[in-house]
Amino acid sequence: MSLLLISFKKGPARVQNPVTALTGASPTLREAMFYQRLENNQVQCNLCFRNCLIKEGQRGICRNRENRKGLLFNIVHSRPSAVHIDPIEKEPQLHMLPGSKILCLGTAGCNFRCCFCHNWTLSQRPLEEMSYCYNLPPEQVVKMAKERNIPTISFTYNDPISFYEYVYDVAKLAKAQGLKILWHSNGTLNPEPLRELLKYTDAVTIDLKGFSEEFYGNVCFAQLQPVLESLKIIKEKGVWLELVNLVIPSLNDDPRNIKRMCQWIKENLGPDVPIHFSRFSPSYRLTDLPPTPINILEKAYAIACETGLNYVTIGNVPGHRYNSTFCPKCGKVIIKRMHFSVLDNSVEDGRCKYCGHLIPGIWD
Repeated sequence: MSLLLISFKKGPARVQNPVTALTGASPTLREAMFYQRLENNQVQCNLCFRNCLIKEGQRGICRNRENRKGLLFNIVHSRPSAVHIDPIEKEPQLHMLPGSKILCLGTAGCNFRCCFCHNWTLSQRPLEEMSYCYNLPPEQVVKMAKERNIPTISFTYNDPISFYEYVYDVAKLAKAQGLKILWHSNGTLNPEPLRELLKYTDAVTIDLKGFSEEFYGNVCFAQLQPVLESLKIIKEKGVWLELVNLVIPSLNDDPRNIKRMCQWIKENLGPDVPIHFSRFSPSYRLTDLPPTPINILEKAYAIACETGLNYVTIGNVPGHRYNSTFCPKCGKVIIKRMHFSVLDNSVEDGRCKYCGHLIPGIWD
């Protein structure tokens, strides 16, 4: 996803798209949620699978949770470095309010170290290295969305895990005012904070980056198992879930692993959870690899369909037939897309208008 379409320096705002800057007093620090105070002013963060032990004056792996005299604070609360109005298809969320807009926010920091990150200028840098930074407290985020008649606020670009308290505070306010909440994550929140945030969440997009611990360890410097556990919890809680798998040549494109992944999805999440196979393009530390061949994406698509997954799409290939959504019963195109644009929507009252088949998602 692209980013930094609106940004500010300290002082006069530099506006790069139609969203208006909302500035005020310097943001206050927000004490972190889900941590333990230990001896010698140390703390243990319990937000994500890493459970960082943080000494006084230091930060966790995500670069955003800082120990100040034995208390843990999230230093990017109300300080996004990217704010943008996007089509919801760009998230991607394809079964949620097709053709609608989302107000997207992202900050510095991430708890992963993916070698292929397209948004590494945010995710792999601390707050101090951001060229621009908003002062945008939760109340003003909600106000911005409502004034522009944007139905959904989305937390994306870097991982919202790293600015959890900001997401949480915005989400509580937004839900109280009738807005929808969406976030795009690597899916490694610990169960307790995940369940707490899901109370104020309408939909989640999770990057299922591969289907082996080797890939997660060597390429993302992370773990697969916490992601799988999170996916089960999201499904259990009834929050709408969509998956993205970025197919990277030679790293996670083995058809056997793709088949294992699809089988796991069907058995543990059900056949109606959408999965998007996205095309990789060289970025960050993986500029030596070529873009994903189209036939590899089409093979992944075929494997998913043969496994019995009902809603499979191909992304980052503008104009591809399988960027659209098909009814699993009658086979007709029910949402026709050109990249991030919806050309035709044949889902009426949550059903295929041709055969009446119930299409899961959020349609109003």
